[in-house]
Amino acid sequence: MAVPGGGAKDDTFSTVLDLAEYTKNRPWWRKIFAPNSGSSAEKYNVATQLVIGGVTGWCTGFIFQKVGKLAATAVGGGFFLLQVANHTGYIKVDWNLVQRDMDKAKQQLKFHTSGNKIHPEVKSRVDEVIIFLKKNVILTGGFAGGFLLGMAS
Repeated sequence: MAVPGGGAKDDTFSTVLDLAEYTKNRPWWRKIFAPNSGSSAEKYNVATQLVIGGVTGWCTGFIFQKVGKLAATAVGGGFFLLQVANHTGYIKVDWNLVQRDMDKAKQQLKFHTSGNKIHPEVKSRVDEVIIFLKKNVILTGGFAGGFLLGMAS
């Protein structure tokens, strides 16, 4: 049975399998951004890289700052309301139960951190990120500077 491209149906299927194998061995950012997206150092000049990194870093830092303030306010306000409710008698805290649960959590943390092994998938992702950062040093520097400015503004 022939397909519109002129090849046999079996050839098309084997091509799909080959593409699946090909994409397994590619970095995640190449899968997302396109096959020809190399490092930004190859495509843009230094000034453009700094501007792109700085603007995206500033936006990220600014949003991070606003969300952080909101989260800190919510957690602090919730803690304050719990203390007021405890002081006025609306709730009673069993401090012995809290202490026992904290001791159990400490034991579990000691047990889990004693192995100190990194999962291979996490290690490979970290290696991919490090390679990306090394290839795009100027863009990364602009992003870091912009992020710090965004956090300060």
